[in-house]
Amino acid sequence: MVDLFPVLRVLGMLARIFSLAMGLPLAVSLWTRDGIWHVYPQAMGATFAVGAWLWWRLRLFRQELQPRHGVMLVTLVWLALPLFACIPLLLAGHHIGRSMSFTHAYFEAVSGLTTSGSTVLAGLDTLPVSLNVWRTFLQWMGGMGILILAVAVLPLLGVGGSQLFKAEAAGPLKDSKLTPRMTGTAKGLWGVYALFSVACGLAYWLGGMKPLDALMHMFTTVSLGGLSSYDASFGHFQSPLLEAICIFFMLVASCNFALYFVAFRKGHWGGFWRDPELRATLFALVGGGLVISLLLWAKGVYAPLDALRHGMFNTISLATTTGYATVDYLAWPVFAPVFMLLLSGVATSAGSTGGGIKMVRMLILVKQARREMNRLVHPRAVQPLCLGGGVVDNRVIFAVLAFMLVYGGTVFGLSMLLLLTDLDPVTAFSAVLASVNCAGPGLGSVGPATNFAGLTDFQIWVCSLAMLLGRLEILSFMALLTPSFWRR
Repeated sequence: MVDLFPVLRVLGMLARIFSLAMGLPLAVSLWTRDGIWHVYPQAMGATFAVGAWLWWRLRLFRQELQPRHGVMLVTLVWLALPLFACIPLLLAGHHIGRSMSFTHAYFEAVSGLTTSGSTVLAGLDTLPVSLNVWRTFLQWMGGMGILILAVAVLPLLGVGGSQLFKAEAAGPLKDSKLTPRMTGTAKGLWGVYALFSVACGLAYWLGGMKPLDALMHMFTTVSLGGLSSYDASFGHFQSPLLEAICIFFMLVASCNFALYFVAFRKGHWGGFWRDPELRATLFALVGGGLVISLLLWAKGVYAPLDALRHGMFNTISLATTTGYATVDYLAWPVFAPVFMLLLSGVATSAGSTGGGIKMVRMLILVKQARREMNRLVHPRAVQPLCLGGGVVDNRVIFAVLAFMLVYGGTVFGLSMLLLLTDLDPVTAFSAVLASVNCAGPGLGSVGPATNFAGLTDFQIWVCSLAMLLGRLEILSFMALLTPSFWRR
């Protein structure tokens, strides 16, 4: 237990920082006079008080965090911060006559911070503006990772920034350094993220969105989160121009932000376009969108231009794990929504704000399968696995294989758990897959035209767990459950 005290001390510091984030919806509430401004000081005070208490009680436990501490802290952050994030939702619900249960509020907060985009709320159009701002702002903070932000702006933490960065960063190649210090790397990534955020918000505003709509949808586009302030999601705007802007920034956010950082720092983009994962990601997204567009045209669902518009937008949206929708694509030929949901598992890069398996893992798996087939013919040949001009270490290959095994087991196990509650197979499997991939809408009764409100409390908790596991990339959480993790 003593080993946990330094981690809880840092968690207290992060909780105090997180409380300051509620200042944005407070300012919006005062500006728009939506009548719920008083809930944010209460939520800020409660969050700050808990964080201050943890930090003060454990202030003497100052030590450099080890790798195991990083795993513990990341897991605790993603379990605990939704508890604080759901306080405004709970308080506001009582004041506007739309009370939420703790289960629904926690699910909504988890969906926001993990950038999943699933929701249990209806009547979003009439929800207080500041509450919608808070929901979408959670996704923007969770997009690049709260702990990476802490490493970027708080170099005086003195708690082993490299361990936090490695524990938080997505993908199998976490040890590559962009700068000599992890603080510089985190600042660089957040700088690129902020730059794209400003560009996206301005583009939405110039494209016809109102300022607050542009702000909220910027939050959920660059984070690939997909929450909207409207029940009709992005279809509310009925604007091909805004959809084209959204497609562009979803494609941008689905690529590795480290590549942008290196390209900006060196002043040329040659290495950017030579990256095999980036090319594979864009090929999967654009190619998948064209396949669905051709299917919609061939089946007579839409005219050619409408098929291209709706096919490209909704495919790229779901495949990048954003989850915006402009139409109810469950009414399309059954191949389309299933293909789009499966694509959400692989069509984002490591180091992006998207969820799922990540494209680099799929490339490694394909190359490893090809190497094993070659070994059947040439058993004595030395055939290193190469990716992007470099040799992939066997430890990385083993880690990818382990991740895929645990990923498949998690999806299967949680789907079976939902089936035990008599949920229909399509809804059960798609709800878990969408949650683990942090993609948002699924199929069946959790499709784009509905939401997760129809599920029971137990089913919602299962989906909340699936979202957290997906954001933690499963292995980090599973490591905590092993006896060896707790041995000194």
